[in-house]
Order: sequence, then C-alpha cells, then structure tokens
Amino acid sequence: MAALRDPRRLRTEVLAGLVVALALIPEAISFSIIAGVDPRLGLFASFTMAVTIAFLGGRPAMISAATGAVALVIAPVVREHGMDYFIATVILAGIIQVLLGVLGVARLTRFIPRSVMVGFVNALAILIFLAQLPHLTGVPWVVYAMVAAGIAAIVLLPRVTTVVPAPLVAIVVLTVITVAFALNVPDVGDQGDLPESLPSLFVPDVPLTLETLQIIAPFAAAMALVGLMESLMTAKLVDDVTDTHSDKTRESWGQGVANIVTGFFGGMGGCAMIGQTMINVKASGARTRISTFLAGVFLLILVVGLGDVVATIPMAALVAVMIMVSVGTFDWHSVRPATLRRMPRSETLVMLSTVAVTVTTHNLAYGVVTGVIVAALMFVRRVAHLTEVVDVAHPDEGTRVYAVRGELLWASSNDLVYQFDYAGDPENVVIDLSDSHIWDASTVATLDAITTKYAAKGKTVTIVGLNETSAERHGRLAGHLAGAH
Repeated sequence: MAALRDPRRLRTEVLAGLVVALALIPEAISFSIIAGVDPRLGLFASFTMAVTIAFLGGRPAMISAATGAVALVIAPVVREHGMDYFIATVILAGIIQVLLGVLGVARLTRFIPRSVMVGFVNALAILIFLAQLPHLTGVPWVVYAMVAAGIAAIVLLPRVTTVVPAPLVAIVVLTVITVAFALNVPDVGDQGDLPESLPSLFVPDVPLTLETLQIIAPFAAAMALVGLMESLMTAKLVDDVTDTHSDKTRESWGQGVANIVTGFFGGMGGCAMIGQTMINVKASGARTRISTFLAGVFLLILVVGLGDVVATIPMAALVAVMIMVSVGTFDWHSVRPATLRRMPRSETLVMLSTVAVTVTTHNLAYGVVTGVIVAALMFVRRVAHLTEVVDVAHPDEGTRVYAVRGELLWASSNDLVYQFDYAGDPENVVIDLSDSHIWDASTVATLDAITTKYAAKGKTVTIVGLNETSAERHGRLAGHLAGAH
C-alpha cells in the first residue's frame, strides 16, 4: 500500500515487472521445450504462477514461474503417458507442497549452513551464464557487438540516471536498432510460437485410480521437493539482499497453491526463479508484491496482445541482461585468495561440492542436499577429533578418576571403550563427564560397555558430572540398549 501511494516507488515496481516479463518469455519457452510440451504451457504457467504467488507467497518481490528444474523432473511423464497425466502430476505436486508447507517443512532451512548458501549462489550464477552460451554459438558477429553494447548500457546507465531500469533501456534500444536496420539476428520469435489466446480452465482426463496415483506420485513428489527447495533457498537469498525477513511457511504452501492453479489452467508448473528474481530485486530495485503481480500480467499482455512486437526482441538483449545478472549474483568475495586462505578448508570443500554437483546435474536441489551432507560429515569429523580421556586424579590407592572431555556422539564415542586400563585400574573407577555432553544412544551404549568390562574384572564404575540433559538421557537408556555389551 505504501508503494501504491508513492509515485516513485510505484514506477520502480511497474518498470521492474516489465523487465522481468520480457526476460521470462524466452526462458519459459526454453523450459517448455525441455519438458517436451507446447511453449504455451510454459508461458501460461509463468503467468499463473507469478500472479498467484504475488498474493499467496511469503517473500515479496520474489518471482515464481516455469523453471528448468521442474521441467527436467516431470519431462518423462509427458513422453511416456501424455499431456493429461502431465497436468495431473503438476496438480498433485502442488497438493504435496501445500501439505509440506502446513507440516512446517520450511523450518528445515535453518539447517542449511552458510557455505552451502554461498555455493548455491555461485552455482546459480554459473548456470545462468552457461544457459546463455547456446545463444552465443553459431551466430553472426553482430550479435556479439549487441551483447557488448547491452552490457555497457546496463553498467554505465545507472551512473547517469536510475529513473528507468538499465536492463529495460538495453532491451528497448537494441530492439529498435534491430528493427530499424533490419538486422538478421536471432530473436524471441525464433524460440517458439507465442500463444494467441488467453489460458482457459483445464481438467486432466485421467482415471481416479490407484494405478494413476502410482504413475504420477513419484514424479509429483520429486517436483514438490525440488520446487520447494529452490523456492526456499531463493527466498533466503532475497532476505539477505534486501535485509528483510520473509514467511517461509507461507511461501511453501503458497507455491503449492500456485502449482494447483497453474495445473488447472493447463500450465507446466514451476517454482521460484532466482535469475528473474535477481533482475527484479537487485537490478531493478523492486521490493513489493506489485512487481511480481505485474510481471505475470505484463507477460500475458506481451505474448497474447503484443506477440508480433515481442517476437522482434533480439536474444542478444536478453543475453546481455542475464550475463549481468550472473555477474551480480556470484559471490566474488568467496573466491578471493585472501578469503580462501582465511576460510577453513572444510568450509571451502562444502562450498565447492555444492557448486560442482549443481553445475554437473543442473539441479540446485541436488547441489544443496550434497552440500548439507558434506557439511554434516565435516562437522562430525571435527567434533570426533576433539574428544579425549584424561587420567586426572588418584584420591587413594583404590580409586582412579578419569575426565572425559568433548562432545559424545556416535562418531566420537565408538573409540571411547578402548581408552581405559581395565586390567591395571584399581577397584573403584570414577568417570567424570563434567566437560562433555551425551548426545545420543550410541554414547550411552558405550558407557554401558565400559561399565560391563570393569565389572568383569570385579571393579565398579561411578559416572559423575552429568549435566541435566545428559543425566536424563543416560538414566532413561542405561542398561536397556540391546547390544550394549
């Protein structure tokens, strides 16, 4: 509402929506081709996703539309079972996302380390850049000149004025030049046919049987998870860029509703688009739902009402915009030599593994999952090496006191049983856990095993120094774990 009352902010939101709409068109067409469906399905999906999420999403200014990640996941459905099953898959994926959102899956994002987030951003920047290379291969030399001119305009214009977004100026100027000089260069029209009518209600003709569910459920579940992960990571990135907080739970079920709506209008489904979101937030300065809503509205107006004009936009202009988005998205500080020297090797490994898997598979979800797993393994490895057993006291000839220091979990406690002198110790052994913490049942089982080994030698063990949580866990599990001996 504040933006609606402020002409300057409203202009920023409107122009940002227009720039995003122009950038969405070739992307949506390309993703439709990846999915093996008519370009109209991708374009209509981008419209319905953007408009719906503008009202229901939890992250203002974030753009949701048809995406390559979703296209790759559900492409086999249309090839093997046809269009109706394809749309049914999209609708079921939306339902799954709503359920996951209501169950609080968004809270899992707090377990994503910063190094994974940095790797996610860097991988995304690389993927955005790589996606432009096909448009720069086997093209006339003038295309390279136009891309260079577009990049120059985007870089230099903000130093003169910020009244109009530089990407929009680059697109308009290069389009005018292309038309005025009748340049024979690839344009949006070469990417695929644009729709000539509005989207209409579509109900997939599939039998409501268990067999249908068995066919579409695996693909729907994969689409739901990939879409949610990409959307939540994008929302977190926008939070950092704008220094604001967003409602991740609302974003989760909002994405689901948007996919359900998209499916019933014959769209291919989608999720958050990080490239277009960066155009909207970082390059154009948008901050509200207005830009997201208008991106969808402008997209529909452009492809249906002004299709002939949009078809003349040279791909070089859009490539220039996306290259600058890639450059702006990449975290250059993370790869500076000084940063790499200061950063622990484990953190760098997490970041690089996230980048490598994402770029190799072209799937951000796989990269994030890999990064989290590597980060968890690195953490466990560090914790395991910090645990030690020290002989600290001999109060009398019949007593020895050991101090166990460090975090006790399955990775660190497995070797604990070998660090005591069962044969040489006196009759009374005290194990002091004041400087440690019991995290899991494996540690309790290990302590049971130590007690049993001493008992076999006719010696007693007293465990002291447990903090409240550790004492509760030890008291509840000690002596009741199968295989503890």
